[in-house]
Amino acid sequence: MTKRTRLAAVGTATVAAVVLLQGQLASASPGDGGRGHHGGHDTRLEFDVQFSPFDLTDLGDPGPSAADLIVFDDVLLVDGVQVGHEVGSCVVVAVTADGPLASCTAVITLDGRGTIAFALENSPAPSKALAVTGGSGAFRSAGRDGVLAENGDGTGRLSLDLDLDD
Repeated sequence: MTKRTRLAAVGTATVAAVVLLQGQLASASPGDGGRGHHGGHDTRLEFDVQFSPFDLTDLGDPGPSAADLIVFDDVLLVDGVQVGHEVGSCVVVAVTADGPLASCTAVITLDGRGTIAFALENSPAPSKALAVTGGSGAFRSAGRDGVLAENGDGTGRLSLDLDLDD
């Protein structure tokens, strides 16, 4: 397995972890206090991510290829304290000269607060945009987006901008 393949998987896991941690932290700071389009409020969550070891199920041609499956269970931290985790999977859809391209879905679980679901296109680039698609508990109305930034050393940063109903 190439380093690019591992980095792509780590990036996906990082995004998921960041999303999860942001929702879990009671210390997460609200955004600008503006109202969302549904009468809710904007909230920004930020997490440090510790990616799980790369886990690829080689279903297609030998080595990273279309149809392969990547799974992850990453740790989300705030100020060095674990606040949750994120689990997810990615299906490799193509392998480019830069590395694999995958479609990923994940769920963040923030201890005692609920879950946040998201999707992203995972590519070799260290920064990945994600779409928040819903949640449960305190995050049952969650929507908007986020960014997962990989550090290249098995860690990263997840930032979520959420629109939550009151």
